[in-house]
Amino acid sequence: MKNKKVIVTGGMGFIGSHLAERLLEDNEVTIIDNESTGKLTNIKHLLRHKNLTLIRGNIIDLELTETFKEKDYVFHLAAIPSVPRSIKDPVSSNESNITGTLKVLLAAKDTDIKKVIFSSSSSVYGNTPTLPKKEDMPVNPQSPYAVTKAAGEMYCRVFQELYGLPTVCLRYFNVFGPRQDPTSQYAAVIPKFITAILKDESPVIFGDGEQSRDFSFVKHVVDANILSCESARTGIFNIACGRRITINELVVRINEILNKDIKPLYAPPRSGDIRHSLADITKAKGFGYDPKGNFRDELEEVVKWFMNNNNG
Repeated sequence: MKNKKVIVTGGMGFIGSHLAERLLEDNEVTIIDNESTGKLTNIKHLLRHKNLTLIRGNIIDLELTETFKEKDYVFHLAAIPSVPRSIKDPVSSNESNITGTLKVLLAAKDTDIKKVIFSSSSSVYGNTPTLPKKEDMPVNPQSPYAVTKAAGEMYCRVFQELYGLPTVCLRYFNVFGPRQDPTSQYAAVIPKFITAILKDESPVIFGDGEQSRDFSFVKHVVDANILSCESARTGIFNIACGRRITINELVVRINEILNKDIKPLYAPPRSGDIRHSLADITKAKGFGYDPKGNFRDELEEVVKWFMNNNNG
């Protein structure tokens, strides 16, 4: 993608900052973020870039139509991105993730945006035992967060059918990579485990650790956003790597990389957590998505990042 004017909502976040960084190489990028979960430090190396515009504010409160005028594409990542947090506070998740998405779609419709790329989640599948997960399977949300993502997908479909606004919904599976925040009580498992083991502390596993995940390196997720935007394809697509490992195996691999042998602690399972996750990514390959890479190498890159950034 070159010489386009794009919006990245949630561009200070973990995934959003990586996407904005890649897009800035050849495009004008406007980041919108209220710093509720994103951090300015994630884009500090981009702030002086001549093609970057930063708008600090909430998509629910801002006049988005004015911002979207004469832009080409919207990458909508702004959300409260946590299953446990949504269980504790479903109202905030609903407002940010559903009302916020509706406002983005309305502004995009009113300003003739060429396409909206919506960041969805594999959590919409729920605990259906069938593996791998395919896009035509029924959704079965197990948490308010998953409900908000399923609702966002439905809004995208309706806006495309009613108003002719092209939309893509990308269902991410367990994204990991540099800049992921390990400090929140709702942090994802990989940054939490890395920082714990770096400190010689036992990582906490909820359940027996035999639950499995299709961990997706953030670089591939960025590829998927840009490829799906450039493609004529619309609809829902799984974004993952089509491989899975158990949480117990994850602890072993981090220990191997760090040359340690820290044993995990086990706690009761958390409500809303899914037992197994594995994606069929055949449909996304239709727009050129082809995530090549070795999980061990990707994990090692992330461990090194945390070591070098004093997060351990």
